[in-house]
Amino acid sequence: MTGRRRWSTEEILDTAVGLLRTSDAESFSVRKLAAALGTDSSSLYRHFRNKTELLRAVADRILVAAVDGYRPEGDWKQRVTALALRLREAFGEQPQLAAVWGRYGSGGTGSRLVMEELLQALRASGLPDKDVPGRYHRIVILLAALIASEAGISTITPKEYEQGMEQFRVAVLGADPERFPALAHFARDIRPLGADRRPAFEEILAAHLAHIEAQIP
Repeated sequence: MTGRRRWSTEEILDTAVGLLRTSDAESFSVRKLAAALGTDSSSLYRHFRNKTELLRAVADRILVAAVDGYRPEGDWKQRVTALALRLREAFGEQPQLAAVWGRYGSGGTGSRLVMEELLQALRASGLPDKDVPGRYHRIVILLAALIASEAGISTITPKEYEQGMEQFRVAVLGADPERFPALAHFARDIRPLGADRRPAFEEILAAHLAHIEAQIP
């Protein structure tokens, strides 16, 4: 009798990534993953103790891909910006996984590589060592929030996008000037939330880095 196939950790993660491209972390389950692999859940628990551990491993793979081939160049702000844009691009290709990263912090190789580069860049800025961890933490929170927000917009369907745009036009262009005078005044120049996402990402990050720079002795 032929034995049941043994799936490698990489094959399990590949299949999990595929499922998460079309669903979210809430609806994802080890049982669904096992069904996609043609096996039972117990065989997957030999690799991962629970769903949370599996999702952390999936998020870490995205971080590893983001830093693959990365070489630090330029000053500390250029290094942080380059790494941030790599993270944005990596999760932009798999937007369903952006929320996974923000929710399930990973302690894997990818996470350590990102942490190491950000910490080294901040030390190179001239900040006192005592201030580096706090600044690092705020940068990561900012990046996770921006990337997750952008990913959430990019996962909506064309029909949902058109419905949202119609609601936006009604809400903005149809605003009562007596009740919403400022909104009515700027209505034709207000952009939808998803517009100009990359420039907004870079501008917000640059402003934050400039704030850090102003604190350097």
